[in-house]
Amino acid sequence: QVQLVESGGGLVQAGGSLRLSCAASGGSFRWYTMGWFRQAPGKERDIVAAISWSSSSTYYADSVKGRFTISRDNFNNTVYLQMNSLKPEDTAVYYCAANRAGTLPRSSGAYDYWGQGTQVTVSS
Repeated sequence: QVQLVESGGGLVQAGGSLRLSCAASGGSFRWYTMGWFRQAPGKERDIVAAISWSSSSTYYADSVKGRFTISRDNFNNTVYLQMNSLKPEDTAVYYCAANRAGTLPRSSGAYDYWGQGTQVTVSS
């Protein structure tokens, strides 16, 4: 069973930066596609970014392109989300997720394992 634990969330002013981390254990992390999702109150859980097992392919939602960067360290079983130029509309609970199939899916239903989430709040 894969366990994912997010960290790095918090309160930041608009224009600021945060770096989220997701530590994986108990599985074959290096072969999984990893994704970051977010869910604001009353809204659906939407994909933010995803990265293939080799880091050769990435995906970003239009709303975060040019501001967020996803990366991974397969030696340390960790995936990161660097968030710059944060906006109040980025406020949400951020989740990391793992997909065993090795594809780069954008749907939350395609991911097999989830972390518990970390809150990101951006004040205006």
